[in-house]
Amino acid sequence: MTELLMTALGRPLIAVRRIDRVWLALALLFAGLFLVMPAQGRASVVFTLDSFIRILPFLAISVILAAWLHAAGADRLIATVVGRAPAVAIVLAAAAGAFSPFCSCGVVPLIAALLAAGVPLPVVMAFWVSSPIMDPEMFVLMWVGVGLELTLAKTAAAFGLGLFGGFATLIVMGTGAFARPLRAAIGCGGCAAKVEVGATAPLHWAVWRDPAQRRAFAREARTAALFLAKWLLLAFAIESLMVAWVPAEEIARHLGADTPWALPLAVAVGVPTYLNGYAAIPLIGELLDMGMAPGAALAFLVAGGITSLPAAMAVFALVRWPVFLWYLGLALAGSLGVGAAYQGWLGL
Repeated sequence: MTELLMTALGRPLIAVRRIDRVWLALALLFAGLFLVMPAQGRASVVFTLDSFIRILPFLAISVILAAWLHAAGADRLIATVVGRAPAVAIVLAAAAGAFSPFCSCGVVPLIAALLAAGVPLPVVMAFWVSSPIMDPEMFVLMWVGVGLELTLAKTAAAFGLGLFGGFATLIVMGTGAFARPLRAAIGCGGCAAKVEVGATAPLHWAVWRDPAQRRAFAREARTAALFLAKWLLLAFAIESLMVAWVPAEEIARHLGADTPWALPLAVAVGVPTYLNGYAAIPLIGELLDMGMAPGAALAFLVAGGITSLPAAMAVFALVRWPVFLWYLGLALAGSLGVGAAYQGWLGL
């Protein structure tokens, strides 16, 4: 009788364990919202789906690219080409990232594709850090909203922090760190450890002609798409609650005080908050008119651009712990640095 009872109780537990924890968390989150706050539940569903649909084109392109390169066997070729001149590749990646049209969440699928293709982490990090800070549309909006000087400062910060992130990562990797950047659940499970720089395996770009390559493409695309989709959906769901419960105006208002702690406080608030560059522009414009230190404004914009909380969740899901902590450290140190440098350049 005891054995039958244990078996009956054990089967549901085994079934629960087999359910993906991210999907389970997402389901429980929305179930709780609809049970306790139906209006917020509906608003969160709309927000989450709208955000996901906006990012879907980037997600689709990145997944297809990663699966195609993997099926064609191009990961070794890419790693070889980039690995021959990492310094040049870092500079080019930082410059490309500074003007790419990706937000902090939108860049995650592309980063997954690059890492899965075997692009070295320092090059990817240069693009990863610089890309969310500035893009052509944001440049125009900032120019109109806060003036050309701060806009140019943020553009220079995007390129400079890309260089900082790339070369700092290159130096650290020289000690043997970050050998396997990706988590095992995504792509090839680390990629850097499996790609042999200098390998000359033949490439087969027409993957649709070979049944084995078609199966490899489908398997890789399915794995990457499901992995990235579940984490981005959870990130957007949490972001919807932050938008509702932590008003941006309240966060930004506390940065308007002219105190010695304005700069570190701007970074501390900017890193975890949800503000993207577009939402922050009018708020920062108002605070600058109220006397907010320009360096604190730049630090807040940069810190929030590199890693908001939803984007940090996606990064955490994508890479291993050491790389995630390193990414956050680069965001923190880099934001403080550019804010202080801008203050010093203005003579304040």
